[in-house]
Amino acid sequence: MKKSIKQTITACYIGFITQAIINNFAPLLYVTFHETYGISLAQISLLIFLNFGVQILVDLVAARFIGDSNTRLGIVMANAFSAAGLLGLSFLPDILPNAFLGICISVIISGIGGGLMEVLGSPILEALPGDSKSGAMSLLHSLYCWGQAGVILVSTVFFFMFGVGGIWQYLVAFWAIIPLVGMVMFMFVPLYPLVPDGNSMSIKALFSNRTFIIFLAMMTCAGASELAMAQWASTFAETALGIDKSLGDLLGPCMFAILMGSSRVLYAKLSNKINLKKFFFISTVICIFSYLLAALSPNSAVSLIGCALCGFGVGVMWPGTYSMAASRLPNGGVSMFAFLALAGDMGCVAGPALIGLVTEASGLGMSFAFLLAVVFPAVLLLLQKFIKTEIKKSGNKRVKKSNR
Repeated sequence: MKKSIKQTITACYIGFITQAIINNFAPLLYVTFHETYGISLAQISLLIFLNFGVQILVDLVAARFIGDSNTRLGIVMANAFSAAGLLGLSFLPDILPNAFLGICISVIISGIGGGLMEVLGSPILEALPGDSKSGAMSLLHSLYCWGQAGVILVSTVFFFMFGVGGIWQYLVAFWAIIPLVGMVMFMFVPLYPLVPDGNSMSIKALFSNRTFIIFLAMMTCAGASELAMAQWASTFAETALGIDKSLGDLLGPCMFAILMGSSRVLYAKLSNKINLKKFFFISTVICIFSYLLAALSPNSAVSLIGCALCGFGVGVMWPGTYSMAASRLPNGGVSMFAFLALAGDMGCVAGPALIGLVTEASGLGMSFAFLLAVVFPAVLLLLQKFIKTEIKKSGNKRVKKSNR
């Protein structure tokens, strides 16, 4: 592999670590925000909505205006906005009259960066020369998991040593260094066109394709299945299970991230031997089981095992759907990845929002909300049957057409 291509891959890795910081550092501070600034669970749900809502808007804009010709500008801006949002979170809540407004502004800015990163990171890697694209995609997305685990581990150690109140802002500023490094790298690394002949499918053609519509639904369920647990595992451990914050963060969201990354690395290593669709199916079943375990177990330790096991279950969902879509629709172009990211981010809004709103409105606790969240992986299981049927139909049509 050429040195220049390795540098491009490294830059993509940094981009996904940046995404992990944006999406997973703030949830570690939900209880702190609540106690320090008086922010309610409903307002915390709004923060989650803002983060992924902004990413949804960015996905829409990117699907229309970003292509191979301006990929470099887009990915550099992604890193710049990510760094600016993190730096804003370090001081805006304390200098503005309304702390919640300061957090919202920071989340919006970093959400713009996260949205651009999600849209462009995967197609940049997909466009690189080489084989075993599904394995490479899974390995790239594993960097999000290792970034998530790193954020939790470093943050937990930091909070244990120095406390949370009045000092967490310095840690946010530290995390901003990573997207700044990515920004500089993407200014110089080589980039390749996703569709070499430039003949990408139009947006109209994409939405006229039933297979693509099913992939959109799969991405929505994948995002909801992953983020419903990832965003609330820390709070669930503290409030519902009564576990100390440091221990809860390590055994809940941190193990979730480690097992999610392990699942993606496992598939990347075995992608030439294991059928992606079978691995996907088994993973979805594991996800359903883990949600039920977390929600229904009367034992705190077993519930935490369910939270962690969910990470392995959701691991292949997001990159696996990308890979299947890229394989079935090779001319989908950047627009296809943008709309898939849009669908995934909609799921990332729906899943965590359901947990927060149901917990607040029902008064039955977060365990009940997790029980309802089983609907997301359950629907994904059903969609896998639909996509298999649709692929068979399209294959039969091509065979009949070739025999004419």
